[in-house]
Amino acid sequence: MAWGPDRWRFYRLVAREGVRAIRAAGASLTAPPDLLARMRVTGLVIAPQDLRTSDATFADDIYAGLFVFAGRSLAASGGSPFDYAPPSPEWADELYGFGWLRHLRAADTALARANARAFVADFIAGRGDPGLARQTPVAARRLISFLCQSPLVLEGADHAFYQSFLKAIARNAQQLERDLRRGVPPQWRLNASVALCYAGLCCDGIQPILRRATRVLSRELDRQILTDGGHRSRDPRFAMELLLDLLPLRQSYLSRSVEPPMALLRAIDRMLPLLRLLRHPDASLSHFNGMGATDADHLATLLVYDGALAQPLMHAPNSGYERLEGGRIVIVADVGASPPLPYSVNAGAGCLAFEMSSGPQRIVVNCGLPASGPDLRLLARSTPAHSTASVARASSCRFLTRSGWWGERQLADWLIRRRGPVVLGGPSKVEAERAEDTDSMLLAARHDGFATDFGIVHERRWQLFPMAARLEGRDAFLRQGKAGSRARRRAQDVAIRFHLHPGIAVRGVPEGLELASALGEIWQFQAENAEIALEESVYFSGLTGPRRTDQIALHLTVSEDVEVRWSFTRLASAPLRGVAPA
Repeated sequence: MAWGPDRWRFYRLVAREGVRAIRAAGASLTAPPDLLARMRVTGLVIAPQDLRTSDATFADDIYAGLFVFAGRSLAASGGSPFDYAPPSPEWADELYGFGWLRHLRAADTALARANARAFVADFIAGRGDPGLARQTPVAARRLISFLCQSPLVLEGADHAFYQSFLKAIARNAQQLERDLRRGVPPQWRLNASVALCYAGLCCDGIQPILRRATRVLSRELDRQILTDGGHRSRDPRFAMELLLDLLPLRQSYLSRSVEPPMALLRAIDRMLPLLRLLRHPDASLSHFNGMGATDADHLATLLVYDGALAQPLMHAPNSGYERLEGGRIVIVADVGASPPLPYSVNAGAGCLAFEMSSGPQRIVVNCGLPASGPDLRLLARSTPAHSTASVARASSCRFLTRSGWWGERQLADWLIRRRGPVVLGGPSKVEAERAEDTDSMLLAARHDGFATDFGIVHERRWQLFPMAARLEGRDAFLRQGKAGSRARRRAQDVAIRFHLHPGIAVRGVPEGLELASALGEIWQFQAENAEIALEESVYFSGLTGPRRTDQIALHLTVSEDVEVRWSFTRLASAPLRGVAPA
């Protein structure tokens, strides 16, 4: 880590987190008694709806002792999963969050109900790792899961288990209330406030928590949900998961004859259209800033609430996303700056990256975020894992990693445990504009993510011609910066990448490259002023895990201002059942 803006940001972050840790320690000694300390849950009034779809076959796997979460599996061999070391942190988050109880409820058998009750009893008895279970977002998910799946867990239970279950809910709520008072990262605050609102609405005996939780929820939604409906993290997955909780929460307020807060209603109304902007015709979301494989059923459930005839946004300037759509072609582009540091734990260095679909076939993609594996996840967040340009194989963002001299590595490790691998620095100035005429749509953008280290500003222009089924692109690299910097004067290797979906077959032809999809379409790729290469890539967002795929790479050396032109043109298309040709 060379001395520069990123190093200063690192030490400022160390100082801020140190002050926050000292204040939290002091607050724990001087804070007034917990709001819930003298209260106890005396009963459950309602069980909220869980909008997440379920799979009854999961119950068979659990009965066989197989637990598959976040792309990893564990065979418990007839024992409890809480007695084994988790295969990955993400696997542990899902286990201790208990969202998987919904699959047992879908099985609707006495065996599934007994299994669910046995696993909940194991956890209540203290089996497992308390440190993994008490992380704020995990505890929030568990509280919501216990409330939503209470009919499954409590059917046929005796009075002793019922009382133990209520005490577990109360302890969980107390922990989240303490977390809110001590201070946690903003996304965790939002998770905790949602879960506490559920508890206040569903439980008898702790109603006063509902007033405080509703105030916190309203404040956090107004702070974190942008005017165009995006979340400050720019993470489509977080937005989708949040909506899956907010919609039943709205209904829970109405079920208890309590007026939902206006901030909740406004947030839902704004967020649904943005999901349509990011959605491709194959019913999955674009792979930007933390998005991996899409649970298509979950997305379809959410979009029902937006109305079957609702139209997607085309322009989301606050969130930094743009959509071009004509005929069967859809382009979604990332033209936003890095999110604020506290929200950037999953943010990618994909400024000016894009994805392209033709009908239900993805053509150009980003690699997407894998379900687990810190090294793979950091690789997937890098610029070379996106369909954009990188300079000297570097990323346009700099991530917090365990680097530097020994003392800095220890500080970085401490920060990552507290904050995660956040973005220390990235594009600070991103400009975008769009225009339309009778036969085309134009989007142009530029960013300065490479200006500090390499003295290069990247400009990209997309022009979509729907009637001709053609996308024309232009990448320009402008040399800027102080003349005295040796790095800015030196020629730099630049690569422009277009990652292809695994369903696309590629072969070289005299005119460039020919791309064939399984749906019968033939596309031609051409480029000027750069060497075309076909290289291996990996698609992390497959439903069955990472898959090998190809990428088109344009290589060039930038010593002065240079411009590269490229295009995708559809040459032929087999008719698709139920879809009229463009």
